[in-house]
Amino acid sequence: MHTDLSSSASAVTCVVASRNRRDDLLASLPRHEAPVVLVDNASTDDTVAAVRAAHPEVTVVPLERNTGAVARTLGVARAGTPFVAFTDDDSWWAPGDLARGVEIMRAHPRLGLLAARILVGSAEELDPVCTEMADSPLGTEPDLPGPSLLGFVACAALVRTEAFTAVGGFDRVVRFPGEEERLALDLAAAGWGLAYVDEVTVHHHPSTHREASSARQAGIWRSRVLTALMRYPLRDVAGQLVRVVRAGRPGWRGLAGAVPRVPAALRNRRVLPRHVMAGVRELGA
Repeated sequence: MHTDLSSSASAVTCVVASRNRRDDLLASLPRHEAPVVLVDNASTDDTVAAVRAAHPEVTVVPLERNTGAVARTLGVARAGTPFVAFTDDDSWWAPGDLARGVEIMRAHPRLGLLAARILVGSAEELDPVCTEMADSPLGTEPDLPGPSLLGFVACAALVRTEAFTAVGGFDRVVRFPGEEERLALDLAAAGWGLAYVDEVTVHHHPSTHREASSARQAGIWRSRVLTALMRYPLRDVAGQLVRVVRAGRPGWRGLAGAVPRVPAALRNRRVLPRHVMAGVRELGA
């Protein structure tokens, strides 16, 4: 089958959300093989001016405050293409693989999200999460190009704009990090497929400007609590809270961080269909 890779490349936009990583952006932006929408989360390091000067072709959307992962949702709204590739300020899609990913999505119309293989650092080591995705106990459905998922890594995800928009994108409750789960669950609940595709690659060179590991772990636990409140049946919410407590200090910090957002989470509560929740339990086991 002949594929028009140039046509595929024009059907996708790279959406980058960033905050205070000017140097990382200036290094990674030239590597993207599609138009870029950069949503800046109120950086204080002159990111906006620097990018506009060095890369006038990039659409820069400066925000007055840090909105977390919602910045990506705003970026998708600006993209105007049927597919969007999420990439961070310290990551980029391998040459030719954006177009290849679009072709795979076009060939699988139920595929709402493609999770790519991630190679980390100059040594290009396979991210351990990729091994987990490749071995997903959910198996491979006949109309999908790889193992089914209920989670993904945002910097290596290609989404169908129609699907992403229909489920509301990334939300204002969960924010960042750990924002991927609620989106993945809602895509699955809406009937979209999510799949790991090993033949499409993203390079990730982790920035040196990162929050401490302990703070990130606490943030992930916060997101797990909020996602559970928004989507899990009550018995599964209770199970998640038990896991949070058993996680020790990061879990307790995450729980404390979740408390102010509990009312918003409950306002947005919509319990998952049984078949999706069955998958969550299978993955948890």
